Amino acid sequence: MAKTMAWIIRALKDEDEDEAFLWEMLYQALYLPEGQAPLPRKVIHLPELARYVQDWGSDGDCGFMVIDSLTGKPIGAVWLRLLTGNNKGYGYIDDYTPELGIAVFPEYRGQGVGTQLLTHLVESPCGQSPISLSVSIDNPAVRLYERFGFNIISRSDESLLMKRDCKILKPN
Repeated sequence: MAKTMAWIIRALKDEDEDEAFLWEMLYQALYLPEGQAPLPRKVIHLPELARYVQDWGSDGDCGFMVIDSLTGKPIGAVWLRLLTGNNKGYGYIDDYTPELGIAVFPEYRGQGVGTQLLTHLVESPCGQSPISLSVSIDNPAVRLYERFGFNIISRSDESLLMKRDCKILKPN
């Protein structure tokens, strides 16, 4: 385990408790512009979103959870999944590039938690492969991804497809 400030970062495990937390993080990862009403929680069970968490612990799954050391409660997570074939995700580039999921509870955002999670991921063995993600075009996290070497591969009216090559080991 790595301790960072008041946070403890540990690997996600193939356990029901960690998968349950990932479902919550999947919901927290849904970007909504300021002022937009929250989405119903059941949205995460739509197949196009559920694939990012369902059956966590499959071959190639890798991720980390951050815990507030003062409360002992998990506050965020970062994870990679290789989504291929009929199970392609929004950030699909090819059958060899896993997709990134990351989320932090709102009350912990803007405090460096996401940076610590991404740093831990890219310094881990699973973070040494190329990584892709899809992000809303107006999501402030785009700047964080760019600091970690993610480049825009394509864009639509609403989202960016970004990729990080494995040769970049640390943020700028």
